[in-house]
Amino acid sequence: MPSQRELNPIDLSLYLVLDPELCGGLAGMVSTTEQAVAGGVTVVQLRAPQWKKRDWLLCARELKAVLAGSGVPLIINDHVDIALAVDADGVHVGQSDIPADVVRALIGPDKILGLSTNNLAHQQGVSAAIVDYIGVGPVYPTGTKKDAAPSLGLDEFARLMQSKPLPAVAIGGIKAGLCAPVIAAGADGVAVVSAICGQGDVRGAATGLLAEIVAGSCVA
Repeated sequence: MPSQRELNPIDLSLYLVLDPELCGGLAGMVSTTEQAVAGGVTVVQLRAPQWKKRDWLLCARELKAVLAGSGVPLIINDHVDIALAVDADGVHVGQSDIPADVVRALIGPDKILGLSTNNLAHQQGVSAAIVDYIGVGPVYPTGTKKDAAPSLGLDEFARLMQSKPLPAVAIGGIKAGLCAPVIAAGADGVAVVSAICGQGDVRGAATGLLAEIVAGSCVA
């Protein structure tokens, strides 16, 4: 029998990764989420690497409440325990985090699982039976993730898209004006941080990015 996540595949189109500094703390992250979803964001990920676990829990609970009934999934970065504690929709892990097969065993068959990749070897190591989507990047230089790998550039990103094993979301340095090219190169969605977090008009920023994504889809 198909799992719940297979019956309802994730829409990666506009994937918001929250940043507590850019958003102005917990309340700002919740407010940003509300406005961004109204503007068309299709996925929200909670990422706050400097926070203590209690703050993760409090924020995840508030985000879960805000997103209830919207159809937009809440993904927790790295912290499986927080995802389980709030019954989040899924988890996203990197290459140096808990292995994907272990995460899948912990979260069960119905939750969403994303995995960051940066090269062909990473992609070849992905099991489609375990992982639901991959994050590929950084496409461009980024200042919101201090330990990010060197940027791929659009040409190398496009080459990786030719052999992607799963739906892929592009991430890293993607701002207004840069969405359409990565979608045209083969991405199924775009993950953004500063293009939405900290913007004066969050809803308008999200709407504009989504329009670029649609335009890129028409070219692809």
